[in-house]
Amino acid sequence: MSTSSSGYKTTPQAPILSGFSAQSTAREVVAGLDLKGKIAIVTGGYSGIGLETTRALAEAGASVIVPARSVESALTAVAQIDGVKVEELDLINPASIDEFAKRFLALGKPVHILINNAGIMTPPLTRDIRGYESQFAINHLGHFQLTTRLWPALKQETGARVVSLSSSGIRFGGVNFDDPNYEQREYNKQEAYGQSKSATSLFAVALDRRGASDGVRSFAVHPGAIMTNLVRHMSEDELSASKTFFKFKTAEQGAATSVWCATSKKLNGMGGVYCENVDIANVVEAKDAATVPNGVTTWAIDLEMADRLWELSERLIGMKFNI
Repeated sequence: MSTSSSGYKTTPQAPILSGFSAQSTAREVVAGLDLKGKIAIVTGGYSGIGLETTRALAEAGASVIVPARSVESALTAVAQIDGVKVEELDLINPASIDEFAKRFLALGKPVHILINNAGIMTPPLTRDIRGYESQFAINHLGHFQLTTRLWPALKQETGARVVSLSSSGIRFGGVNFDDPNYEQREYNKQEAYGQSKSATSLFAVALDRRGASDGVRSFAVHPGAIMTNLVRHMSEDELSASKTFFKFKTAEQGAATSVWCATSKKLNGMGGVYCENVDIANVVEAKDAATVPNGVTTWAIDLEMADRLWELSERLIGMKFNI
């Protein structure tokens, strides 16, 4: 690790031999862990890899809160899992985010684990009430605002972790700082998805540098390719192409890296890195991004871009993140 003048230690973006693999499951990651007394919030934690993330954390003893746009659907999905509570939250609605955070903060309890898991992928062009493109608004800005609002609870006890789900879709492109909401250029659904997931990764970089002094560490996660409802906007040709490029996982395997980043003692004192296959990922140079399916692209972990995104995000949501 290198140390900056502010005392922040940079975690190398390189594997640490976690002892797990791409085939490891979330249950295997938490085997033997006791998370009793820990509070976890998992957005979208009622379907796909989010549900498996919720299940693994709850079975290890954590109290899990699942914020959900569809409360009824979420209640049905988690009904057989002890220790899970569902709360209403719509990430595309800024007021809904604030209301959820206000309700939680009123309890006076800490957040030990925040997993920014919910998201959408490659929909037709849709905008929120502010006019922001929906993938950028939900996948990044919604979680940026949620983390902002929950910060007093995250720093309440040393050792909290924020895990934000990125994607191999970072290969579709980085953040366009001049036109993030497609107001001046033609909408491209894959490019917009890549932008939102590159933003997720950059958010983890910037948040870790700002939050480490409060004992809050941040990680970005690529869960792997999983066939869930998230792919509903993809054509048959797009799905076929993805199957030739990626090795698909089960939902429980896909949840493993999120759970590992949220709980592993091997990551104590680390943060600000992009992880996949239950380990810290290798860096992929820009020239190889289109042909190498694993690893993190340079534009998704660039510190200067992370700081620019932080400033842009504060401006777009209209609030300062006072860390």
